[in-house]
Amino acid sequence: MRPRSTSPLVHGFSSSSSSSSTADRRLNALVRHLLVENSSSAMDSISASPTSASHGDSVFAHVVRAPEDPILGVTVAYNKDPSPVKLNLGVGAYRTEEGKPLVLNVVRKAEQQLVNDVSRVKEYLPIVGLAEFNKLSAKLILGADSPAIQENRVTTVQCLSGTGSLRVGGEFLARHYHERTIYIPLPTWGNHTKVFTLAGLSVKTYRYYDPASRGLNFQGLLEDLGSAPSGAIVLLHACAHNPTGVDPTLEQWEQIRQLIRSKALLPFFDSAYQGFASGSLDADAQPVRLFAADGGECLIAQSYAKNMGLYGERVGALSIVCKTADVASRVESQLKLVIRPMYSNPPIHGASIVATILRDRDLYNEWTIELKAMADRIISMRQQLFDALRARGTPGDWSHIIKQIGMFTFTGLNAEQVAFMTKEYHIYMTFDGRISMAGLSSRTVPHLTDAIHAAVTHVV
Repeated sequence: MRPRSTSPLVHGFSSSSSSSSTADRRLNALVRHLLVENSSSAMDSISASPTSASHGDSVFAHVVRAPEDPILGVTVAYNKDPSPVKLNLGVGAYRTEEGKPLVLNVVRKAEQQLVNDVSRVKEYLPIVGLAEFNKLSAKLILGADSPAIQENRVTTVQCLSGTGSLRVGGEFLARHYHERTIYIPLPTWGNHTKVFTLAGLSVKTYRYYDPASRGLNFQGLLEDLGSAPSGAIVLLHACAHNPTGVDPTLEQWEQIRQLIRSKALLPFFDSAYQGFASGSLDADAQPVRLFAADGGECLIAQSYAKNMGLYGERVGALSIVCKTADVASRVESQLKLVIRPMYSNPPIHGASIVATILRDRDLYNEWTIELKAMADRIISMRQQLFDALRARGTPGDWSHIIKQIGMFTFTGLNAEQVAFMTKEYHIYMTFDGRISMAGLSSRTVPHLTDAIHAAVTHVV
């Protein structure tokens, strides 16, 4: 921490103690006189100022109430609902079959190890964070045999989960990259536009979701990225696209990679669900590794909120794959200048949990088992909901529920149908029809099925 500086004026007055006491008394008298003389006029000018509040009013009285966040606001509304059958499918967090938050057993073991280590201290981390965490995070997403890692072409900094990683990366690009336009998929996570806009980038969209098929608009994606200016930044969801749950196939990813490299576009991956989508850490990282393996440059934002359940610990990393080790070193030096005035340095606890798990073979293996169990439960919920809607005879083709992947399903329900389900069935979700499959259980699938059936048959 920086020591509080003391005004030079204060020091100056203190050093004048060797002067005559008469001079001191005259100075003090003058100060008292000026204070009394000017107090009333000063107060008059303050009260008359158009930018100040009158007596009893706040200087912030003009501030208007902001709307609730469209995602987090769902939980606010849910919490106010007294209904015993209410169901929250808006929250982007895993729930057990009993509808409870889950702390992984492997996380508890890692925390216990940290608590038992009496040599641990609470000193500040470096600006870039915990070195071991950074090294292991890069290895997790890029692979142990990554040439980029072996050649020291990757710089990784610990950030405040995925959101913080995106923001740091965005601000770095706004300062040091020649093209300040970033293309994001339509639709995308609601926070992307805000994060990149406030970071100093200009946000445009490319086609991604096809409402008719409830799948990928691959042709539209290729056309929009093909017409993007050379050098533009492209945000890509590494896996389990949020909010649609629609991912390109590996063959489509290869076509995307070839287009991006041929246009000299800069890929920026948002990897929030590695291992949480398919249950395999390596399978979910394949799109990122395709790009890293071709020798080109890219950015990767990682989050451990979902795959380790460390939501409240705010643990994430930003990795930038560069052409050379020298460039990577210089990039890291500039990342420090982005981070230092933003939050100075990241917190130590969550990163220590992750590092403890990733470096220990037994804990790592246990994590992969628990991770696959979470992914499998979500896949099971997809199947159960699809089967229930088909058995009920609900109009429409609901196969997209089992074709999509990850935490969320883009149901295809419109805003009026969502409002109907909330009012009549106390089911809460975002207005675009996105539901969190992790919020479902075998017990609540029938209730959701009834609500969807009613919404589809009664609300156009």
